[in-house]
Amino acid sequence: MAFPSISGGVTAAAGFKAAAIHAGIKNNDAKKLDLALVLSEKLAATAGVFTQNKYAAAPVLWCRQVTAAGKAQGFIVNSGIANAVTGAEGLSRAKAMAQVAADIAGCPAEHILVCSTGVIGPQIPIEKIRASAQRLQDGLSVEAGGQAALAIMTTDTVAKEAAVTFTLGGKHVILGGMAKGSGMIMPNMATMLAFITTDAAIAPALLQKAIRQAADVSFNMVCVDGDTSTNDSFVVLANGLAGNPIIEEENEDYQTFVAGLTQVALSLAKKVAADGEGASRLLEVRVLQGRTWQDAKRIAKAVVASSLVKAAFFGEDANWGRIACAAGYSGANFAAEKVDITLSSAAGAEPVMRAGTGLIFDEAKAAAILAEKEVAVIIDLHDGEAEATAWGCDLTYDYVKINGDYRS
Repeated sequence: MAFPSISGGVTAAAGFKAAAIHAGIKNNDAKKLDLALVLSEKLAATAGVFTQNKYAAAPVLWCRQVTAAGKAQGFIVNSGIANAVTGAEGLSRAKAMAQVAADIAGCPAEHILVCSTGVIGPQIPIEKIRASAQRLQDGLSVEAGGQAALAIMTTDTVAKEAAVTFTLGGKHVILGGMAKGSGMIMPNMATMLAFITTDAAIAPALLQKAIRQAADVSFNMVCVDGDTSTNDSFVVLANGLAGNPIIEEENEDYQTFVAGLTQVALSLAKKVAADGEGASRLLEVRVLQGRTWQDAKRIAKAVVASSLVKAAFFGEDANWGRIACAAGYSGANFAAEKVDITLSSAAGAEPVMRAGTGLIFDEAKAAAILAEKEVAVIIDLHDGEAEATAWGCDLTYDYVKINGDYRS
C-alpha cells in the first residue's frame, strides 16, 4: 500500500516543534546551522536502531538507554563534531546536551534523545550548547522543521525530508521525518541519522518492532562507500495526539502503521543514496526471483556497494561483468547459469546477460541508459520468489576530493 505524500518533515505531525541555530560547533562558517532541537508537547513512545560499530559514539550509548525505556519528549542534534571515541567525558557531555534540551522541555534528561554527527575524536563544546539554550527555546515552532533538517547536515548538499498521511482506527494520522547522510554510508542497523515523528498512538514494544522492519528494507539497503559510521541512529517518536486507539497488538492498524513508517524511511533512504558524496547519479539494484530474501538482499547490497560497479556507472560503461562478479562473491545461494541482467533508466532498457552468459548488446544505447540521473540494474535469478532492492550512487572524482580534506 502507498499513502499520499504531504509537505513537511519532522514537524508535520501534530504536537511537534523544532528549532535550529548556529551554536559555533562548525567554527569554519558562522552562517551554517549546527544545532537542532525537536520536542513533542507530550511524552511520546520511542524506539530506535543504532550502529553496530564497536566504537559506537557517546550519543548512541545514551540513546540506547532512552529507547530501551521506551519514552522520550524529543531530541537534540548537533553537526560538525561526532562525539565519538571520546571516552567517559564524551558520555558526560552527551548527557549534558540532553539536560539542555530537558530544561527547555521541562522533563528529565532521560527523556531526551541525543545525536551527533561530524568529525570523530574532538569533544563537544558543551558550553556553546548551554549558551544556546535560550535561542533554541525562543526559536521553537512548527515552521522550523525545515531548518532542523538543514542543521543536521555535514557534507550533504540538500536537506532530506518526507511525510505521509493515512488513517488509523478512523483517525487522521501524519508521519514525517528528516535524515542526514552523504558519506560513510553502509548501515548495518539503521542509517546515518534519521528521525521520524508521528501523532499515532502505538505501544513502545510494537514501535521497536516496526522500526526494525522499516530499517531492514530501507536504510539497511543503502550504500554510498561501504563505511559504517560510529554514530548511525534511526529513532522514532509517537506522541498519540491523533487520537487513534493505541496499537498494542500486530493487527491491521499495526500493518498500516508499518507501511507508513516504511514509506517515509524508504523516501529518506533514497535521498541519502542520491546525495552520496560527489555522486552524479542514483543507482538502484533490484534482485528478482531469489531463493530467499536474504539471498536476494546479499546480492543487491554487494552490487550496489562494489567500487568497481560504481566507477563503471560514473564512466557510463556498461561493464556487466563487474555486476555478475559482485553477485558471485556476495555469499548468496543462487544458480549462476540462470541469471539475467538488464540495465534500465528513463532512456530505456538493455539486456546485457541472459542465462548466465553475456550478450552482444547495443553499446550506444547502454551508454545512454547509464547517462541518466537514475539508473537501475535488474538481476533476475529465476530461482525462487524472493525480491530485494538496494540503493547507492556512482563513485566520482569528487568523492576523493571531499574525503581527502574532510577535517579541514
